[in-house]
Amino acid sequence: MTNNALQYDVVIAGAGLAGASIALALTKLKNASGQPLSIALIEAFELNHQLPKNYDARVIALSHGSAQYLQTLGAWSSLKSEAMAINDIHVSDKGHYGKARLQASDYDVSALGYVCEIQAIGNSLLTPLHGMDNVDILAPESIANINWQRDLVEVALKSGKSIEAKLLLGCDGGHSLCRAQANIDVHESDYQQVAIIANVSTQIPHKGRAFERFSDSGPVALLPMTDNRSSLVWTVKQDEVDAIMGLDDQGFAKALQNYFGDWLGTFTQVGKRFAYDLKLVQAHQSTHHRMALLGNASHTLHPIAGQGFNLGMRDVQVLAEILSQALKQGDDIGSYRVLRQYAEQRQGDHQQTITLTNSLVHLFSNQYLPLVVGRGIGLKVLNYVPALKSLLAQKTMGHTK
Repeated sequence: MTNNALQYDVVIAGAGLAGASIALALTKLKNASGQPLSIALIEAFELNHQLPKNYDARVIALSHGSAQYLQTLGAWSSLKSEAMAINDIHVSDKGHYGKARLQASDYDVSALGYVCEIQAIGNSLLTPLHGMDNVDILAPESIANINWQRDLVEVALKSGKSIEAKLLLGCDGGHSLCRAQANIDVHESDYQQVAIIANVSTQIPHKGRAFERFSDSGPVALLPMTDNRSSLVWTVKQDEVDAIMGLDDQGFAKALQNYFGDWLGTFTQVGKRFAYDLKLVQAHQSTHHRMALLGNASHTLHPIAGQGFNLGMRDVQVLAEILSQALKQGDDIGSYRVLRQYAEQRQGDHQQTITLTNSLVHLFSNQYLPLVVGRGIGLKVLNYVPALKSLLAQKTMGHTK
């Protein structure tokens, strides 16, 4: 160990939602000496928690399972009042007869999921961390270099400080430095699509209903928000995005109406618009020597089924459980054996979720007539076969077992 290095049990790269979640989960654990785990949380940006609310706030759809886990972490109590429950989900195929509806009341749950502003989720996770003696939040701070040793990981920071820990957790997003420095290759697939994101208001109140409306260009999703806003995720082809983004608000609302239909009446307000290229990025491995990748550092998904964040939350939950068990057994939390359990337990869920997402993208962005007919029939069958509908609902709610 280096004499001037700061010593921790765990170093977490990235204080976004995955990093803050795993940090909060690990604060409940104790090391071999019976002391709470010492944790360093490194974030490149200033953590300004209490930003004022605004119409254009970005949101995430939490599955029922993710909301339950946030409750376990103690974060849900401060978040619940700001979350909009998804009471039912309406799925349709533009220009075709197939439709399906999932309703929370059919599955004995209060909501299929919740739509929450990202800032509010971050506040609920980071606020308790600031008051903990065993957590050091280093922000703004960045990693300059990582040096993997047999019994520890050395992390050199751009400020000149040095950190050593038994375990490094890469929660630093889709362009993960941790992943890159470990030379972990990724599989990347360009969907040739762009997601246009905006908040909108509608003539008819959404009443907690989410919509997934498929078209040949891609899906249009509306997620219910507070104040009768809805979060729009409109997937279009790359050669369409410039024309759509170039429209004024009135023109954009009309174009959206043409794609989405009249399910919620007219669009009365359109907020600031953002456009993001859509790619699947999947790390070839989720672990390295004394390191694990979580969330977008391990997988970045198409938003078609709203699975990306919730898949990352399941990463957090599984890793926290594995590390808890390892500590109870006196194991080294950064050992190969412990991290292999994480890799093996997450592999199936990762692959199933990515396969589901890819299948939906290709099925509902295809004009090949047999597929168009087949998906219409499939939606109709799905709506009237309880066993099939239940499988989809359980996946939507984040229940994988």
